[in-house]
Amino acid sequence: MPANGQRRTRTARLVRTLAVAGTGAAVLALPLMGATTASAATPASARTAATVGYPNNLDGWIRASLAVMAEKNIPGTYNGIYRNVMRESSGNPLAINLWDSNAAKGIPSKGLLQVIDPTFKAYHVAGTSYDIYDPVANITAACNYAAARYGSIDNVFGAY
Repeated sequence: MPANGQRRTRTARLVRTLAVAGTGAAVLALPLMGATTASAATPASARTAATVGYPNNLDGWIRASLAVMAEKNIPGTYNGIYRNVMRESSGNPLAINLWDSNAAKGIPSKGLLQVIDPTFKAYHVAGTSYDIYDPVANITAACNYAAARYGSIDNVFGAY
């Protein structure tokens, strides 16, 4: 096996070990271990935390998403979103899951609420970025999906 393949194997093993330990460090470590991020063009009219007057941090991203959700009649609360973000990504908008069944199929979960690309595209909310790593777009699409499937993100207490 080439050296590069050995490094990937060790990295994957480390990430799995951290995940099994339940430290949340696996999600935080991924960007440091060479996980790549996808970037898509963002329409000029796409709303981000900054464009709607919120700080560029987890609190601002959730509040900006809630503003979009209110306009689109998507149910959810700050606490429901926060609880799920902390479980899924520990608040890291660049988190990517490279070891679960979705990743094995070539569609890893990404972003704050660990959404796969097909779900993000299907539940994308107009007016937000088309970049799955954009915090407001990720939260809003995930909440739109959770509303369709569970009635609200507030009803989600585990991986969805």
